[in-house]
Amino acid sequence: MIEQLLQYDTSLFLFLNNLGSPTWDWLWLLITNKLTFIPLYALLLFLLYKKYGWKTLLILVVIVALMITFTDQITNMFKRGFERTRPCGEDALVNQMRFIAVRCGKYGFFSGHAANSMAAAIFSGLLLRPFYKNLIFLLIFWSVIVGFSRIYVGVHYPLDVICGMTFGAVSGFLFYKLATYIIKRYVK
Repeated sequence: MIEQLLQYDTSLFLFLNNLGSPTWDWLWLLITNKLTFIPLYALLLFLLYKKYGWKTLLILVVIVALMITFTDQITNMFKRGFERTRPCGEDALVNQMRFIAVRCGKYGFFSGHAANSMAAAIFSGLLLRPFYKNLIFLLIFWSVIVGFSRIYVGVHYPLDVICGMTFGAVSGFLFYKLATYIIKRYVK
C-alpha cells in the first residue's frame, strides 16, 4: 500500500512539475526563495502592532521565533527519520522532470517551506481575523502557492508538500492558542 502511494506521488509530481515552462521559471524561483516574502512578514508584523500594540507585538515575535524553530526542527527530524530522497536526487527521475532549483538537498519528507509558510499563515491569520476577516484565506492561498513552488522547481513530491502544510497548520494553530493564552494572562 505504501509503495503504491509513493508511486502515485511520483506520478503526480512528474505531472505537476512538467506543467512548468522556461517562461515562468523566474517567477517560481522567486516564490520559492525564502527572502522573497520578507515584505509580507513585515506587513503582518505592522498589522499586529497596529491592532495589539508594542508589548503584545514583542511577545508575538518571540512566539513566532519559537514556532519557526519548532517547525524547522520537527521537519529536520522527519527528514532524517524517513530519509526519503528528493525527486531531484532520484537518478530514475532526472530525465523525466524539470529541475530548476539552485540546489537539491538530500532528503525531502516533509517540506519545511510548506510547513513554515502554513504555520505563519494560520498563526497570523487567526490573530488578525477579528480585524481582517478574509486575510486568513489570502494567507492560506499564499502558503499553497509557496508549497507548489517546491514541486515546480523539482525539490519536493506533492506528499512532502501536503504533509508539510498539514503539520504547519497544526503548529500555527497550537502556537496561536499559546499566544492568545499568554496575551490574555499577562498583557493588560
